[in-house]
Amino acid sequence: MNGSTVTNGNNGYQNTQYTTVFEHDSLQQRKQKGWFGTRHFVTLMLSLGMANAYVMRTNMSVAIVAMVNHTAIAIDDAAATDNVAVSECGVTIDKNSSLTSPEADGQFVWQTDIQAYVLSAFFYGYVLTQIPAGILGKKYGNIRFLGIGMLINSVFGLLVPIAAEMGLGWLLTVRFIQGLGEGPIVPCSHALLAKWIPPNERSRMGSFVYAGAQLGTVISLPLSGLLSVSQWGWPAIFYVFGAVGTVWCITFLIFVKEDPESHLTMDPVEREYIQKSLGTIVGNTKTPPTPWLDIAKSLPFWAILLAHMGYNYGYETLMTELPTYMKQVLHFSIKDNGFLSALPYLAMWIFSIMVSQIADWMLTKTYFSSTLVRKILNSIGQFGPAIALFIAAFTGCDKWVTVTLLTIGVGLNGGTNSGFRVNHLDISPQFAGILMSFTNCMANIVGLMAPIYAGFMIKGTPSVEKWRIVFITASGVYAFCCTFYLLFASGERQPWDKPQEEDKEQKEQKERMV
Repeated sequence: MNGSTVTNGNNGYQNTQYTTVFEHDSLQQRKQKGWFGTRHFVTLMLSLGMANAYVMRTNMSVAIVAMVNHTAIAIDDAAATDNVAVSECGVTIDKNSSLTSPEADGQFVWQTDIQAYVLSAFFYGYVLTQIPAGILGKKYGNIRFLGIGMLINSVFGLLVPIAAEMGLGWLLTVRFIQGLGEGPIVPCSHALLAKWIPPNERSRMGSFVYAGAQLGTVISLPLSGLLSVSQWGWPAIFYVFGAVGTVWCITFLIFVKEDPESHLTMDPVEREYIQKSLGTIVGNTKTPPTPWLDIAKSLPFWAILLAHMGYNYGYETLMTELPTYMKQVLHFSIKDNGFLSALPYLAMWIFSIMVSQIADWMLTKTYFSSTLVRKILNSIGQFGPAIALFIAAFTGCDKWVTVTLLTIGVGLNGGTNSGFRVNHLDISPQFAGILMSFTNCMANIVGLMAPIYAGFMIKGTPSVEKWRIVFITASGVYAFCCTFYLLFASGERQPWDKPQEEDKEQKEQKERMV
């Protein structure tokens, strides 16, 4: 009889279950009869949830272009700097002329540093609920934290237009509360993936979930551009997406369950397949203590943390500032702005789905270790954008070369979905949700600095030279963090993740062999 040791993906304990090769192959064949099972539905809902989350965090990037009175800001800047006229990329701004077309003029006279605070207020709330959601979700379940949190995000999204009319302080408060509600989305999604998805499907399923972020961005940017120039104006952006988000939250809370054991109506064969793959012990609810000190001393964990921080800084720079760059430097209309700003994220969505299939194939080959696969794909996902951003910093007013470079660079970023982003599940199946809550929290603290830094760097009259500094900074952060990951990352389960029962069993096996 051939045996295999499988890991408990529900509560982290390992259960040694010996099954014959015939039984395992039979189970594998039976589970493949239906191409869409409950675990696929859970993955789809998590992906749509991630899309909803990124819609709610990116729609302000386009809306703010329509909300702000660019002409008034430009005239104020010219007066403050004693410049009569500034000419760059074929557009001249002076005290007596409009910036572009009338569509550029909104009602709020916010300088770029104030705009940066409006864009980043969301992330101040977002980082605060990361770690509590990861820890409490493991103890009390992830479904309610995720679903109710996103419901708060969506409902307060409906209040953004009212808050903006009431004043800047009210708007910042509403955006902050939206961030608080969205905080659980990543750590709770990660924990649910650990409970629902077998290891051999983890790369493609995990990538599909996190590719929802790019799907949401692809939907949000162009549709926000269209809504902002519609008869309803920019408030329609928040009303439409807030309503859609609310519907998703209700659906998620009703139909998605915490784990296969809690889902009483799913196919028993699929449940057995997931349980055997993850080693789930039905009825074992004991939660092992979190090895905080060992995690803090773990270089593979720090490698994931640095990679996540570098990713967020570069991603948030582009996600929050790209529409402004398209407007200020490349001078695209608001309508074109939304579509062109979405192009890079469409490329990223497509590439991440494709590369996840390759990742799972590589993991089936003995000559590709988990560590090597994660490092290869993460290098593509971070060195690629670093190179593209550095070159784009010097393309100046050439619109289409710049758009092409940014599309390629952000597209290659999709490799990280099969790199550092699922690496938590490799090194620690037990504590993947908690690890993700920490790395995502720290990464978003760094990420919220990106729009603030960009806002201060480009304050005043916009110029290619100012934006060059923003792009080169993001490129350097990408490259440094990816290099650290390349040196110290691991795709192997770490010793501190193994339960005492397993260590005791292995020790007894060695003694018997002796």
